[in-house]
Amino acid sequence: MTKTGEIHIEALRDGRNVILKGENVADVTTHPSYRNSVATSALLYDFQAAPENVEALTYVSPDSGERVSRCWQLCESYKELRARRAALESWGECHFGFLGRSPDHVASGLAGQIMGIEAFERWNSSRAGALKDYYRYARDKDLYLSYVIINPQADRSKSTGEQDDPFLTARIVDEDSEGITVRGAKMLGTSCIMSNEVWVTTIQPLNEEEAPYALSFAIPMNQKGLKILSRKSYEEAAVSEFDNPLSYRFDENDAVLYFDDVKVPWERVFIAGDVEMCGAQFHGTPSHVHQNYQCQIRLNVKIRFLTGLAHKIAEANGVISIPSVRETLGQMAADAALVDSMLNAMEVKGGQWGPYYVVDRHTLYAAQVQTQQLYPRFISALRELAGGGMIMLPSSAADFANPEVADYIRSTQASPVFTPEERVKFFKLAWDAVGSEFASRHVQYEMFYAGASFVTKSHSYRTYDWAGAEELFGRMFDSYSLEDSLGGSKEK
Repeated sequence: MTKTGEIHIEALRDGRNVILKGENVADVTTHPSYRNSVATSALLYDFQAAPENVEALTYVSPDSGERVSRCWQLCESYKELRARRAALESWGECHFGFLGRSPDHVASGLAGQIMGIEAFERWNSSRAGALKDYYRYARDKDLYLSYVIINPQADRSKSTGEQDDPFLTARIVDEDSEGITVRGAKMLGTSCIMSNEVWVTTIQPLNEEEAPYALSFAIPMNQKGLKILSRKSYEEAAVSEFDNPLSYRFDENDAVLYFDDVKVPWERVFIAGDVEMCGAQFHGTPSHVHQNYQCQIRLNVKIRFLTGLAHKIAEANGVISIPSVRETLGQMAADAALVDSMLNAMEVKGGQWGPYYVVDRHTLYAAQVQTQQLYPRFISALRELAGGGMIMLPSSAADFANPEVADYIRSTQASPVFTPEERVKFFKLAWDAVGSEFASRHVQYEMFYAGASFVTKSHSYRTYDWAGAEELFGRMFDSYSLEDSLGGSKEK
């Protein structure tokens, strides 16, 4: 049967070791720090299983015959890619782009590796077989996967293997006929709290002496020895849904994962001790491109939401007709169109990777370079449009329960398009999108989820058609000479 929210929530009651405020969380589905975001993740599965959506948002697994999310689909044509994009967009609209690590993200990365499975098969047929088996398992169970692919920062002047503690970063400490044993930490476990399993690997470069850190495997979130060190919960700090509507519902949480001698069976191990293969898994397959394509689909939804918010702020404050305000909104509209257009362009310019249709690499990386800079500009523009309107608000919804205070609120919260209650509701939402701790985390997230700006710019440099550009330049450069010019002067 198609996975539902009830199935997902029940699976999260698995005894996972989540640590918050020095204590173990017994049940993430009911704890006030996580229950609403967990409910949001369940909503995604209920949404795709709804009779009116199931055809568009799911497809039939070629192995199980059951319908599963299109995020697992290996598209063989532009038409299939667009159908998958429409499904992912619909999911994104359920959370307005605020779940950066919704189930379709890591599934996209894993699917991309299967599209390029020949890279694994050339290296090690057994590990390739384990990866293919796991993909089929995760797809047919329609698992919510998270991942940890970044090392703890520590001393960034030193490489992974040069840190004072050799077990700071997760590494292989032992291997036998049953599997590998892993000790150390990885980050950033975004959405680990509400995912079924975690994919553990590294995207950062390693040298040959750092082979023990070169690994890739997947385990359930309740695996023995796995410690989930949660950051503080913005959801728990949300006063109410009225006061903090975004952080109340969409705080996907982040966590450091510590592997306390975790045993991973060989059937779950995809890479063990091979530095070259660790790099090839992302860039020698469509994996990196495919997972970041999903990010652009999600971000496109989020930018549309923020653009709508900007226009409504101008209307709420009665400044929509001021030329300078329209100039700001025009720039935001142009930026929103840029994000959407680059998403369409990477699809149209895509091509075949064996039997599969994959988006254009350079257009994807160019989009990431642009959007890393665009998102903080968007937030800054929203701040300028709102002015003090997002700050001078009642302390909480409870103020309306006091008739005398409610009267004061109604006399001070005027708007040409909203009632006083609606105005308070609107600017509470705007603040949660722009200025709250939840909002600040999202600025940081959008600026760095794809890596630091020098990383994305490096990808753009690496994938641009420099030969074509230089050939065009060369035709002009070679079309004249000093001798021709001097000869012309003599003839005159």
